[in-house]
Amino acid sequence: MQFKDVLVSAKLKEQLLSQVHEHRISHAQFFLAQPGNHAFALAVALAQYLCCEHPSDTDSCGICPSCVQFSKLSHPDLHIYFPNCTTKTVKKDPDSILLAQTFKDFVLRNNYHIDMQDWLDELDGENKQPSINIRDCSHIINQNSMRSFMGGFKIYILWSVDRLHHAAAPKLLKTLEEPESQSLFILISEKPDQILSTILSRTQLVKIPRLTDDELYEALKAAEPDMDDRTARDIAVISEGDYNKAMQIYQNNAEQRDMIDAFDTMMTSAMSFAQQRPPAEINYAHTQEIFGEIVKQGREKQKAFVNLTLRMLRNLLMQNSGSPTLVKVTDQEMGILSSFRNVNLKSITKMTEECNKALYHIGRNGNTAIILTDLYFKLAECLSEKR
Repeated sequence: MQFKDVLVSAKLKEQLLSQVHEHRISHAQFFLAQPGNHAFALAVALAQYLCCEHPSDTDSCGICPSCVQFSKLSHPDLHIYFPNCTTKTVKKDPDSILLAQTFKDFVLRNNYHIDMQDWLDELDGENKQPSINIRDCSHIINQNSMRSFMGGFKIYILWSVDRLHHAAAPKLLKTLEEPESQSLFILISEKPDQILSTILSRTQLVKIPRLTDDELYEALKAAEPDMDDRTARDIAVISEGDYNKAMQIYQNNAEQRDMIDAFDTMMTSAMSFAQQRPPAEINYAHTQEIFGEIVKQGREKQKAFVNLTLRMLRNLLMQNSGSPTLVKVTDQEMGILSSFRNVNLKSITKMTEECNKALYHIGRNGNTAIILTDLYFKLAECLSEKR
C-alpha cells in the first residue's frame, strides 16, 4: 500500500512524511480513526515507506522486494494484531497468528476499507466477543525481543485496539514505553474512551479526519466510474465522510430510496393524524403495510429505518433552526424535509428522543411491529403539540 493510494487528506500524509524525514517518528502512535476511513491503509503505507529500499521524498517505490511483500501483507517485519475469537477452523486458544491469513485476505479483498462489523461477519462472530488477547500480547513481547528479519524496522499494527482484553493490556505497557530499537507500534481505534489511559499515554496521537464531501465524491467516482455525478454527490453528502457507508448506500440505492419513501409516508401520516384530518388523508393502513415490510426484512433493516428517521430529524432540526449549511441531504430528501418546515424545534427534539428509545428496544429484541406502531403514535403526539 503506497501513500498515493490511501484515502486520507494530503496534509496528513505530509505530516507523517515530515516526521520520517526529520527522524522524529514516535515509536508508538495512536491513529484515532473515524468510521469508514482508511486508517489501516495509512498504517501499512507508513510501514511500507519505512521499509522501502528506494523511497522517494513522497512515497515508497512500490516495486522493490520489500514493497512487493507489503503489497501482500507478507513482509516478515510486519506484525498485525486484531480482535479474534474461536471459529470453525480455530476451535480453541485463538490468536492473531492463527487467523493471520484470514485477516489478510479480508483486508485485501476489501481494498483496506475494513470495519469491525464486516470482520465479525467474516469470523461469524456476531454472538462472540473477539479481542486482542493475552496470547497476542505474549507474541508481541517475544517478537519484539528478537532482531528484525530484514535489518530495518519491526512494525506492529494493532487494529481496533479498543478490543484489547483488559487482562492483556498491562502486559504491553513496558514494551510500549521501552521497545527494542527500530520498533514502531501503530495502534488504531475509533473508540479512544474504551482504551486504558495508561496505554494512550504511551503513544503519540495522530488524528485521521473524516473525508470531506468533495474527497468522498472523488473516491466514489474513482471506484465506480459509471456512477452519475448527481448520485455520487448525493451519496457523498449523506455518508458523513464514511467511505464504507457510501459504498453500501450506492450498492443498495433502490433500497435506500424505498426507505426514504417509507419515512415520508410515516411522517406525512403522523402529521395528518396530529392535525385530526379525515381518515383517508391519514392513510394509516398504508403506513402499517410499510411497517410490515420493514419487519419482514430483519432487525438490521429495522434499525436502519429508525436511524434514517433520526438522520432526517437532525437535518430538519438544522433546517428549521436557521442553519441550512449544516443540512446534509439528497435532493429527494430535501423535497421531503420542505414539507415539515413548520415543525417546531421542541417537537423535533422529543421525536428524536422517541426514535432513540425505539432503537434501544429493537436492540433488546422487542416486538418490532409494536415498537414501530408505538413510535408512529409518539411522533404524532409530538407533532400535535403547540409552539
